[in-house]
Amino acid sequence: MGTITRSFANNITTSGVLLPASLINNSIANVTSYNAAVLQGNMVLISSQTANNSASISFTTGIDSTYKEYQFYFINIAPRTDNVAFHFNLSTDGGSNYNVTKTTTFFYAIHREDDSVTSLEYTGSFDLAQSTSFQTIAGEAGSGADESIAGTLTLFNPSSTTYVKHFTAVNCQNQYSDYSMNNFIAGYGNTTSAINAVQFKMSSGNMDGTILMYGIV
Repeated sequence: MGTITRSFANNITTSGVLLPASLINNSIANVTSYNAAVLQGNMVLISSQTANNSASISFTTGIDSTYKEYQFYFINIAPRTDNVAFHFNLSTDGGSNYNVTKTTTFFYAIHREDDSVTSLEYTGSFDLAQSTSFQTIAGEAGSGADESIAGTLTLFNPSSTTYVKHFTAVNCQNQYSDYSMNNFIAGYGNTTSAINAVQFKMSSGNMDGTILMYGIV
């Protein structure tokens, strides 16, 4: 057995875990190159938009082949109309039309403030089956001063011209009749055309709040 092999073997357990003694200054200093993929995962803020009694927020630039993953962060999205849905749609023509065909699924956990109701359930009323309609992210949103929505939407590889466009969303909200709701959404835009715009709005009325769009390196 060679010297290098023996040295390595002496610094690893039988289960394959490196011992702390194996990572010393000299060993780190002798590294001459690294795999750039190890450093992946950085978030790059591309755009931030704030609604102030606005009908919608649309991201029509910055969604391209630069990133394989885009994340949208919702911060205190609050409707001006009570008991409405916060939802989104996708575009393949830069925002001229938001009508991509989608198939989705939606479930949530709820807990009422007075502890009278708790539930975890799938809801078919918020999902889509090959529909061009807007997809609900949070239903039954409240317009009270203390009621809002916070969460994320992740869009995967929107510039692909080979595959459908997968997305997932998770958010929490203070629902209009005093429930805490944790919503989980997943689905795909059933198109092989590149997605290059995303719009968010309420099912009725205007909204307040901020949405941030990040690219994931």
